[in-house]
Amino acid sequence: MGINLGEVFPDFQAETTDGTISFHTFLGDSWGILFSHPADYTPVCTTELGAVNNLVGEFQKRNVKPIALSCDPVESHLSWISDIKAYSGQSGEWAFPIIADSKRELAVKFGMLDPDEKDKAGMPLTARCVFIIGPDKKLKLSLLYPASTGRNFDEIIRVIDSLQLTAFKKVATPVNWQAGGECMVLPSVKPEEAKTLFPEHRVQDLPSGKPYMR
Repeated sequence: MGINLGEVFPDFQAETTDGTISFHTFLGDSWGILFSHPADYTPVCTTELGAVNNLVGEFQKRNVKPIALSCDPVESHLSWISDIKAYSGQSGEWAFPIIADSKRELAVKFGMLDPDEKDKAGMPLTARCVFIIGPDKKLKLSLLYPASTGRNFDEIIRVIDSLQLTAFKKVATPVNWQAGGECMVLPSVKPEEAKTLFPEHRVQDLPSGKPYMR
């Protein structure tokens, strides 16, 4: 099934490295990031999960709960975590759950499979999906990478900063925006309202004479 931006992300129950969860209950009032992996004991996934475990503090600052999914059982996940921590030079508790989707039920339900990438048994591998869900349980962003390409989680944090800012302010974030940088006033904001909301905003002169770059 496809999930469109703005739709409520379906609730589901799953076995994870932290026990059985209901997804919506797990999220609570937080933002969430659900990201999938082709399989355990794979090199790119190992680097990604290690990176996310290192970034958990950044996610917590933003009230975001990460949760991963891989198409292997919980016992495999728990053993794999030891490798991930060793490779990444980490110690201590693992900071987020990994969903077991051995039968690929969730992968199929949420359109995560990559038909061009197959495992040893000829089964399609799970692609590298990213779903960012808001506190209202609605899908705010989705990304889909092939199994061969690792994700940039610094970029994903940048996107979360943009989503959280634009959820409450009448602005949009321009190309290569970083937190704290200048934003654009939404085209739907009328000039008088813009003066009230953003007294110091400026309008860029353009050859067309249209005052849309604010």
